[in-house]
Amino acid sequence: MLEAVWIGFAFSLGLLVRLIGLPPLIGYLLAGFVISATASDMSLPAEGPSIIHHVAHLGVLLLLFTVGLKLNVRSLAKAEVLGGGTLHFGLSILLTLPAVLFIFDVSWYQALMLAIALAFSSTVLAAKVLESKRELRAFHGRVAIGILIVQDLLALLVMSVASGTVPSPWALLVFGLPLLRPVLYKLLDASGHEDLLILFGLLLALVVGGQGFELVGLSSELGALVFGAMLAKHPRAGELSKSLWSIKEFFLVGFFLQIGIDGLPDANAWLFAGVMTLILPLKAVLFFLLLILFKLRARSAFLASLSLTNYSEFGLIVASVVLPEWLVPLALTVAISFVISAPLNRLAHPLYERLCNRLLKFERNIHHPDEQPVSLGDADVLIMGMGRTGTSAYNYLKASRKIIAMDSDPAKVSDHQRQGINIFYADAEDQVFWQGLDYGKVEAVILSMNDVEAKVIAAKKLRASGFQGFIVSHSMHNDEARDIIAAGADQTYLTMSEAGVGIAEHVKQHCFGIKA
Repeated sequence: MLEAVWIGFAFSLGLLVRLIGLPPLIGYLLAGFVISATASDMSLPAEGPSIIHHVAHLGVLLLLFTVGLKLNVRSLAKAEVLGGGTLHFGLSILLTLPAVLFIFDVSWYQALMLAIALAFSSTVLAAKVLESKRELRAFHGRVAIGILIVQDLLALLVMSVASGTVPSPWALLVFGLPLLRPVLYKLLDASGHEDLLILFGLLLALVVGGQGFELVGLSSELGALVFGAMLAKHPRAGELSKSLWSIKEFFLVGFFLQIGIDGLPDANAWLFAGVMTLILPLKAVLFFLLLILFKLRARSAFLASLSLTNYSEFGLIVASVVLPEWLVPLALTVAISFVISAPLNRLAHPLYERLCNRLLKFERNIHHPDEQPVSLGDADVLIMGMGRTGTSAYNYLKASRKIIAMDSDPAKVSDHQRQGINIFYADAEDQVFWQGLDYGKVEAVILSMNDVEAKVIAAKKLRASGFQGFIVSHSMHNDEARDIIAAGADQTYLTMSEAGVGIAEHVKQHCFGIKA
């Protein structure tokens, strides 16, 4: 009965909001509130909320584990991450505290704890949005995730101090975990490519990382993230992440459901959520200005800030420890912030296109080292996006043409540079990149990025800047191909169709002696 109600409501409302152009997770949030409102009429078991909380917790652990698989730990030591995360945390508390204290009838302690709970941004939502847009490894994605990890560590500190608990002395063993990396690598290699690989990921995320860290008095969320990060440099980390994708997505539905299932809000809860929602834009502005201060370009600062403009599930965890009576108002506040943040992040790039002229005025005259203007030199072919398609094109053409490649994933850029590939870091959706780009002798551009929107923007920018050369792109679907052609590309190739044709050509040549 429970699973029928949960899955039925989640699918129905998720599909409904998707049909009106909103992310399904908003439907899952609504489903939680509907289930909470009708629970007595449906005679649902009393243990239902505890079960869905457990499912949600597993989803969070799996999400953080997969984030860890894509994490460059060195990025946490960057000034914009440590400085931006801690400064924003402190300034958010200072901005929110007076509003809570003077508008609501609370004590100083309650106001401080509420301000702290609202200072965090949602790791779950931001990571999910960035992952869906394939921007976890883009510069702004790395900055956002780094800041979220700093916030999560601060949340763990707050909960430890507020609850009076301290980690076990056994927690010191955590510092020796890097010694286990060779063992984990061998286990990953031995797990194959099917069910054992999935079980290995679940074992690390839920048991060794999650439960193991809890046993020594540390956060299970931190444990899942740490064990994911320990495997991040393994060549099969991406494969492990993909194998867990469907399981993680299913459990995360439980996370969004449980926010609503926690209880229906009263008038005071709606008032609290309304006031905090009005303060939410200040959170975005503060993030943007701080990241600009740390030398980020306006575009990177804007995209990172937008992904962080929400309230956090960690705020609910903090409240459950120190302010249980405020859990429902905070849950409503978090839910509303998700409803606002999710569609805004979906439109992040078009929004920046509209606002870029105003936002660029805030940039400093110096730029972050990861975001420098680029000249294409004497290359005659530019390949944008160096995944499997782009890399194959590069290897095919390198003997006969002068090629330069670009990608928005710094880790991928570094790997290719070590292999002697002529590649630089840049993001095709960056307005400033196009303004500072010198085409040199480039005659042809190959668009091989994963994201369709990035290819459409790149084609438009190439033509708008006067590029008269040949633009070709790959695509997975016919409708996407039409959009890319309309944006200015000369040709598109449907990847799967072309692969089928290529296989057929080999069959003709080798089996029937017919040359292609």
